[in-house]
Amino acid sequence: MAQSPHVTLHIDGASRGNPGPAAYGVIMESSDGSRLAAFSGYLGMATNNVAEYRGLLAALDHALGKGYLRVQVQTDSELMAMQIKGVYKVKNPGLKPLREQAERLIARFESFSIEHVRRERNREADRLANLALDAAAAEASGRGGSRTAPSSPELKSGRPLRTSATYRKGVLEPHFQLSLLEGEVVDLEIYQKE
Repeated sequence: MAQSPHVTLHIDGASRGNPGPAAYGVIMESSDGSRLAAFSGYLGMATNNVAEYRGLLAALDHALGKGYLRVQVQTDSELMAMQIKGVYKVKNPGLKPLREQAERLIARFESFSIEHVRRERNREADRLANLALDAAAAEASGRGGSRTAPSSPELKSGRPLRTSATYRKGVLEPHFQLSLLEGEVVDLEIYQKE
């Protein structure tokens, strides 16, 4: 059986206010450095560390969904990298379930590594996270019209989620990256475009 190709996942999380409006950015590259994917997600109110973990979870989930089973993660979050490696303990109760979810995803890969890198080596993922924050701020202020990539809307109980999706080969693919915790339930209403 042939091995899955190796990919590098550059991830970053951002929070304006810490806690404050938060988002993540992800860049996926092949072993030759060509870009395979780039996406971001708006998280609502969260800390920077939560945003970093949610970026990791979204990146790992995306890689698994695309069949990439050999990954190297690059992050400028020393805390998260060392917690994933088991060097630092996870003391914050809000981060413990996120780390546990990451461990479950990591166990599904053929190979996994995580590396703490300097901020300059993670600029593009940082830029995507900030674009998601800017787009959410523009939408909240009613300016809209953002030309950035679609990001995850914040889910609030009772608030409908509106987006479009494409149905391909038996899979409904939303046109944004939605980050949910494992086991989280959302209600969907699906209408066919005429």
